[in-house]
Amino acid sequence: MAPMGVSQFERFFRTAASLDVDKDDLRRYTDFVNRKVHDLLLIGQATAKANARDIIEPWDLPMTKGLQESVHEFERMDVEELRPLLEQLITLPPVDLAYSEETETRLPGIAGGLSLALARTFNILDPKLKNPQTEHWERAFRIFDSLL
Repeated sequence: MAPMGVSQFERFFRTAASLDVDKDDLRRYTDFVNRKVHDLLLIGQATAKANARDIIEPWDLPMTKGLQESVHEFERMDVEELRPLLEQLITLPPVDLAYSEETETRLPGIAGGLSLALARTFNILDPKLKNPQTEHWERAFRIFDSLL
């Protein structure tokens, strides 16, 4: 991630959850976002196939109520400069079906919602946490892996 992008994500985590993150944290974060987007797209592919379609639409993605709320809240935040960074950050995994244009357009917002939910998960794990350590990241990842 470019240095300008690093500072924007650091600011996002401070704004979203009063957290101080560093470059190592942002590498973990990038891996997390791509894993979770990939998971959503894999289930979206299965849903599209089950409905005899050859393209993954946004409604195929398994969006929980909480994730939808996080996406909407992320979109209301003053972080518009993150959208192009999230577009660059997301690596679309190779799947058997094509992604609709609308699905691709929504992915940065979904990644933003995942980001907001992740940041707030740290506060749930430890309300006094300011600088997440490896153990905090691993716990948060286990929570998301069990739910998404």
